Amino acid sequence: MEARNQFDVLAHEESPLDHAVAQRDKTSVSMVDAALRHDEAMLAFQPIVTSSKPNTIVFYEGLIRIPDPTGRIIPAGEFIHKVEALETGRLIDCKALEIGLRTLAAQPQLQLSINMSARSIGYGRWLEILGKALRYDSTLGARLILEITESSAMLVPELVMNFMRDMNRRGIRFALDDFGSGATSFRYLRDFQFDILKIDGQFMRDIEFHADNQVLTQALISIAEHFDMFAIAEAVETAEASEWLCSTGVDCQQGYYFGVPTVHPPWVQKNRQKSKKIA
Repeated sequence: MEARNQFDVLAHEESPLDHAVAQRDKTSVSMVDAALRHDEAMLAFQPIVTSSKPNTIVFYEGLIRIPDPTGRIIPAGEFIHKVEALETGRLIDCKALEIGLRTLAAQPQLQLSINMSARSIGYGRWLEILGKALRYDSTLGARLILEITESSAMLVPELVMNFMRDMNRRGIRFALDDFGSGATSFRYLRDFQFDILKIDGQFMRDIEFHADNQVLTQALISIAEHFDMFAIAEAVETAEASEWLCSTGVDCQQGYYFGVPTVHPPWVQKNRQKSKKIA
């Protein structure tokens, strides 16, 4: 009996590793909160290219970037899942949308996708940012794509569907992000009516010679075609992977092979060059 009690105590004690992980998580979330309070968050822009003409950029994705006190970018993996259900997650969505809409307003030829959580649909500040921008310039909607992950969309599918129908009337398109991660019911996939399906990057690993990933990717592309959705392969990192994907007929590709996310996209560089000439 005594041995069992000792075992129970040990089972509930926090190991040094668990403690270190918990402290790191707590620190990273605190740094994210501080950066948001001080308006230090930014977007990094990554191009999405068409498979038929890899040098042709269809649109950019704006990815949130948050610096720590030293200026180092905090990896999203260290905080994004931890803040998803917190108000911090909503504030991240607000900041990403705010910067994205401001960028669209300043760049009339640009099309841009911004990530959001389904939880933000009911968040007043996020809705206010979107509504105010569309009232100021109704053309922004036609150049805005909102990306929702599979796991997020399945939290409140009916709410997401109603929101999408409302926003579709304003020209906004929707992308189902990380498709293939396993959360979406095919019944809901039919009802959602997403415009774009982004195939999860896990299937792109060594896809040029990985038979299982090839079969799964082809199946996901077929699903996109069946539901009349634009298919995008994520996390494409090599010429060989890109060539194989081109042979499947996937519409677009995104990944480090075509460009890393950058806070200095082409339009910012052009503005800097103009400023130098004027000076």
